[in-house]
Amino acid sequence: MNTRISSFEQAQPESRTLADRVCQEIVTAIIKGEIPPGHKISEPELARTYGISRGPLREAIRRLEGLRLVQRIPHIGARVVSLSSHELIEIYHVREAMEGMACRLAAENMTDEEVASLRALLEEHEQSLQETEGRAYFQKEGDLDFHYRIVQGSKNTKLKELLGGELYHLVRMYRYQFSLSSSRPIRALKEHHHIVDAIEHRDGELAEMLMRRHISAARKNIEKKLKQKHELRG
Repeated sequence: MNTRISSFEQAQPESRTLADRVCQEIVTAIIKGEIPPGHKISEPELARTYGISRGPLREAIRRLEGLRLVQRIPHIGARVVSLSSHELIEIYHVREAMEGMACRLAAENMTDEEVASLRALLEEHEQSLQETEGRAYFQKEGDLDFHYRIVQGSKNTKLKELLGGELYHLVRMYRYQFSLSSSRPIRALKEHHHIVDAIEHRDGELAEMLMRRHISAARKNIEKKLKQKHELRG
């Protein structure tokens, strides 16, 4: 994402703060599927929903484009990004390899304090999962996201750039939406605990294997749901 500060942002600090808030709220709505993939972005509709004027709203939409959650299509307008089945599965294959590597490096490089903090994060996730009765495993972004913490813990700059950049929110969106109404959220949390066990024991080889299996299981869950959807349409 381009992090340069525009003249608009410099001149309008209050609008920038409002744009930040609304951008974050729209990100969460997209991740949770409340604004679904392919949905056309209507500025009047969003302005009414979020109680915001057009100027800050357009700034928020520009940021969503930078996050790769919204794409502007010539003669059509802005829409929430929608990946093809092939593109989605390709991303999961990339994740399996790269996050597996990140997990191995995290076992080598995370401090004891960072591992303890990661364990505490999973306890918070467990409470959140109980509140939804195991139906959904929604992780907020950044340091509240287990996978983000693992990548940061790798201490590898390139992995952090690649996995924390433009793919990050796309992965969050599909990760959450394909975990709904299945047993996957509960299994995913258990797998997260096993991964932290391996990191805590400084077993990089096991940590990498468990992360690869974890993401592979998520991919297979997505493939199964895509197949079911195709069969229903057929």
